[in-house]
Amino acid sequence: MSFRDNTAEHRYEFEVDGFRSFADYRDIGVVRVIMHVETPHEARGRGHASKLMHAVVEDDKARAMKLRASCAFAVAYFKRHRAEVESVQA
Repeated sequence: MSFRDNTAEHRYEFEVDGFRSFADYRDIGVVRVIMHVETPHEARGRGHASKLMHAVVEDDKARAMKLRASCAFAVAYFKRHRAEVESVQA
């Protein structure tokens, strides 16, 4: 399992079991906007995207950045995990 911020591509990447999920983002000042989250079709239903979003939130907490959810999955994740994201949500 690995997680990284691929700054050249403006995306977070989370790899587990040979499958790479990603979250594209755009920075607007100190706010990082999650534009799109995707998991390979073969890996869906295994919680990879949720683990990715958890890592994104933790990474942004460590960087003292704010997050805004723009895509449907990220919006749903923020709603389901309000206590986790409240300190970083823009």
